[in-house]
Amino acid sequence: MNKPKIALTIAGTDPTGGAGVMADLKSFHSCGVYGMAAITSIVAQNTMWVDHIHNLETSWVKEQLDSVFNDELPHAIKTGMIATEETMQLIKSYLEEYPTIPYVIDPVMLAKSGDSLMDDQTKQKLQNTLLPLADVVTPNIPEAEEITGIKIDTEENIRKAGDIFINEIGSKGVVIKGGHSAELNNAKDFLFTKDGVYTFEDERFDTKHTHGTGCTFSAVIAAELAKGRSIYEAVEKAKKFISLSIKYTPEIGKGRGPVNHFAYLKKVGLEDE
Repeated sequence: MNKPKIALTIAGTDPTGGAGVMADLKSFHSCGVYGMAAITSIVAQNTMWVDHIHNLETSWVKEQLDSVFNDELPHAIKTGMIATEETMQLIKSYLEEYPTIPYVIDPVMLAKSGDSLMDDQTKQKLQNTLLPLADVVTPNIPEAEEITGIKIDTEENIRKAGDIFINEIGSKGVVIKGGHSAELNNAKDFLFTKDGVYTFEDERFDTKHTHGTGCTFSAVIAAELAKGRSIYEAVEKAKKFISLSIKYTPEIGKGRGPVNHFAYLKKVGLEDE
């Protein structure tokens, strides 16, 4: 058996399993990639709300990352909830030390319940430290609005926001996800890179069960980059993966339930590997 590719997620937890590192590890597995994880925050949340967030000391995060990097280098890194400026600076130091490892950032700022997960100063720190180092950033529309300051209510404004990510912030690629847009009938995502703009469309599913979609989508991109796929190929796979995950939601919980992280594996399998 060939040694598997490895993806590392650095993010918060979700005791109900729908988001955070729990969602990331399931997604890595479903892509045939070995998952590793470093915890940044212990989050008491469920499908209805975020109750408490307990951010770990930066030194504790460093101990976890040292444990990984001193043993086996990952083939891709993904970050989710990074709630403190000190932890952002720590992660930046690892990214600068290992610049050839692809880096995907899900700029987690809001929970599906609408609860804020990051204060304004920390949002600015994110923009100045981690976003310029990203191979792919995966904001939804509210997150893209927070970062760029543009009200995104048209495709034209999505393109303006994408231009800011690439040409002002310095990210290599950004996927602005249109699933939160009431103006777009389909779930249309826009990929911006230095080479051009690409769109990915699928039907919009009539379901409230979308907890952890951002985590899952970005984790699949990281998994595919770990396997040596191009950014376009990774996003294309992630779009198919998340569509099936939403279509076959397990309907768990009393609120916005999680997606089905194993739907792609069951319906498509690993034959594309």
